[in-house]
Amino acid sequence: MGILTTELCRRFGIEHPIFGFAHDVATVAAITNAGGLGVYGATRRFPHEIDDELAEIRRLVGDKPFGVDLVLPDGMPEHNSREAIEAHIPDEHRNFVKGIVDKYQVPEPSGPGMRTRFIRSKEIEEAQLEAVMASSVDLFACGIGAPRPAVEKAKELGKTTAALIGSPRHVRRALASGVDMVVAQGAEAGAHTGTIGTFSLVPQIVDACGGLPVLAAGGVATGRHVAASLALGAQAVWAGTIWLTTSEHTAHMAPALVDKLLAASSADTVITRSESGKTFRQIRSSWSDEWETADAPAPLKMPYQDVLVGDLLGAIDEHQVEALLHSGAGQGIGYATKIRPVAEVMADLIAEAEAVISR
Repeated sequence: MGILTTELCRRFGIEHPIFGFAHDVATVAAITNAGGLGVYGATRRFPHEIDDELAEIRRLVGDKPFGVDLVLPDGMPEHNSREAIEAHIPDEHRNFVKGIVDKYQVPEPSGPGMRTRFIRSKEIEEAQLEAVMASSVDLFACGIGAPRPAVEKAKELGKTTAALIGSPRHVRRALASGVDMVVAQGAEAGAHTGTIGTFSLVPQIVDACGGLPVLAAGGVATGRHVAASLALGAQAVWAGTIWLTTSEHTAHMAPALVDKLLAASSADTVITRSESGKTFRQIRSSWSDEWETADAPAPLKMPYQDVLVGDLLGAIDEHQVEALLHSGAGQGIGYATKIRPVAEVMADLIAEAEAVISR
């Protein structure tokens, strides 16, 4: 074991204190095979897809550990009914979205978008949880919400559990859910995120968790960030944005989007509710700009915003409407300047972190 080895590394039997989140099977497997612990974002996958994709990751990593992440927010509808949601979407919002379609001449999508393939609902959550529990996954993480029954079931099945939180006020609820560890996610993080910076957040979460392992997330993009996270009391880091421009991940992306990611600086990300109804950090584009105009309506709550914009977002990706193309990404995107394999990114993280700590 090296100088970066922590108790959490020993617990999982991993070489490096790097947990890597991605929505891509090959990328997740590559993170685990490079000595970290890959975590698959499965929130927008049907249960049968979760079955197949977790099985594929297992095939690729053998007996090495990997995880899965689901978003399980409170207040979602009971049933997977798009019609029930559609009935409550105001005309003002429909007209605004139609205006974006017309202005940018977005072609019709060939089918539902990623956010409208199904409705975020209790019905879908239960089926997704069944798929996760039936899998051989080692870590079950909750990106939003951590229902105690789900956490208890996962622990009964021998899975380690985690909750992502963005504020010290969320610690009590996370501990009450019974999770084995907490991911302290600072505002620099991509996708759904809070308002407190990582440097301020992590020590507060470490202190409040009373010895429960804490991972640092948000803006982790270099070995210096890894070393700093360990100095702040974290036992590992949770990183997502740095994998977006790996060769494994970009193999499935639109070239225009890859170019945007490579060109983006840390200042080129914005937090918007226009994606899902919850605060979401993404690459700035005409999409986020349109929702900041004076005549833009306030985004709806999840899952209403999902249904309002889901098909349009799908059409933007499908037809590669360049002005509107965007991706969830954290401020660490400023360090992603070229396409590199996961193993090379991991090796650089570790070498730099070890050098910093040795000094």
